[in-house]
Amino acid sequence: MAYDGLMTYRVVKELQPLVGGRINKVHQPYALDLMIQVRSNRQSVSLLVSANAMYARLQLTDTPIKNPQEPPMFCMMLRKHIEGGFITAIEQVGRDRVIVFSIRSRNELGDEENKRVYVELMGRHSNVVLTNEDGKILDAIKHLPPSQNTYRTIMPGSEYILPPAQEKSDPLTEREAGLKRIDWNAGMLDKQLVAHFSGMSPQIAQEIMHRAKTPNRTNLEAAFDSVMADLDGAYVFQQLASGKERFSPIALTSGDIVSEERYDSSREVLDRFYYEKANRDRVKQQAHDVERLLKSELERNQLKRKRLLEDMKATERSDELQKYGELLTTYLFQLEKGMKVAHVVDYYDEDGAMIDIPLDPLKTPNENAQRYYKKYNKLKVAKIEVQKQIELNETEISYLETLVAQLDVAAPRDIVEIREELAEGGYIRQKRQKKKQTAKVALEGYTSSTGIEFYVGKNNTQNDHLTFKFARRDEIWLHVKDIPGSHVIIRSTEPDETTLLEAATVAAYFSKARASSGVPVDYTKARYVKKPSGAKPGFVIYTDQQTVYVTPDEQLVKSLKQ
Repeated sequence: MAYDGLMTYRVVKELQPLVGGRINKVHQPYALDLMIQVRSNRQSVSLLVSANAMYARLQLTDTPIKNPQEPPMFCMMLRKHIEGGFITAIEQVGRDRVIVFSIRSRNELGDEENKRVYVELMGRHSNVVLTNEDGKILDAIKHLPPSQNTYRTIMPGSEYILPPAQEKSDPLTEREAGLKRIDWNAGMLDKQLVAHFSGMSPQIAQEIMHRAKTPNRTNLEAAFDSVMADLDGAYVFQQLASGKERFSPIALTSGDIVSEERYDSSREVLDRFYYEKANRDRVKQQAHDVERLLKSELERNQLKRKRLLEDMKATERSDELQKYGELLTTYLFQLEKGMKVAHVVDYYDEDGAMIDIPLDPLKTPNENAQRYYKKYNKLKVAKIEVQKQIELNETEISYLETLVAQLDVAAPRDIVEIREELAEGGYIRQKRQKKKQTAKVALEGYTSSTGIEFYVGKNNTQNDHLTFKFARRDEIWLHVKDIPGSHVIIRSTEPDETTLLEAATVAAYFSKARASSGVPVDYTKARYVKKPSGAKPGFVIYTDQQTVYVTPDEQLVKSLKQ
């Protein structure tokens, strides 16, 4: 991954058509993410600005993000100062990952004012800062008090200072100056390229060295020019043999590349790389306590299962105790009080072998027989109860594993419903709130390649609603076979094979088997799906099913999403 200065250069270049555009709306869906709606050239576009430490970026996006009911303070400040304003310039500071938006707007009195929004994409130091035209900070998405940084204080009322400039050459205009500073005898030329050229990531430097092959000045210059020329070409998203993914503003040829996708715009390649990762990060932030709870409950129940199985093994002696009691009853006339062992014929044995039965010498033969009968009856009752507990325990483990699987594929909005389900089940406590009108369950919709709609439930609340309220009786219901996962409903009574396989692929993707291949997916009519009385949320039984085998495909799932 490399959202470096060169990637920033290409993104800023693509954003130039927004100059002159009007900022219609500003949203802050998450603590460190902004979504700015801009109207330009008779069309509206969404501009995503993220100061997330792991996924800092600036990009156009087609991905819809749900906004909170109450905007955060920084969002309200941006709305006050730049909403309704016009973008007059979008500029990159040198080749650094700092972008400046100049905006002309009007204040409450109708007077024209100029504002600037500085977007700093620098890992954990990323920030978004709003200033007036004199450089006075009005607010920032992250505050940095003097106690943390005496050189750059990022607080309302402070003077905005750009991040410290690095004495590096611009790779687009100052190639010669940068190459002159290289020490050819020192080695590690890729690291020297990073040290001497601004905006150049190790990924780009390694690509230059890969193309140069032999590390001499002539080859390096040719490779350098080749890489810079590719900045006018396609963006790439690549998967490596190590399992890692990466994107680049140029077509990379270095590394053990397994697959490659090319894109014409930064919007497409950045959505491809960041969307799922950023979503998972948001879910992790919002649901870390839920994840910890589920893990703890799962471990506790798995330990309980181990103990129950040990108890069940102990009850296996019940048949032996019954036999002892019956043999003692049969041979009472041969036994006397005070004996420690009864040496009798085992008539249950085909060969009539002798057997030794331990006795309590303080008890009569009849009392010894009754003692074995009593132990037998106790274990028989215990066996029935332990079996019940094992079944309940297995149901609980299956339920918890289902919730864990749902967390793995949940979108941030799904976490609220999972929390509510856990609260209703008594797993977590929630503060008492005024009763709200029941929110409408939002189902994720897809459209097959042949135009047929189907829907997926991504948590138990959605699954129950989808299967028992949303689905019509003869529509097709799908679920991975014997694995925790989502319910899927095809809006057709007789879907074509393409739709069936695509819906099955979505069902497999939103399950515990999403990383597997050849996943079995059952399908049947919704009328054959039942919920047992008292069953956990999301649990169903079904009949009359058929099975197809599919391999989850993330790109296919994304392409089918409505």
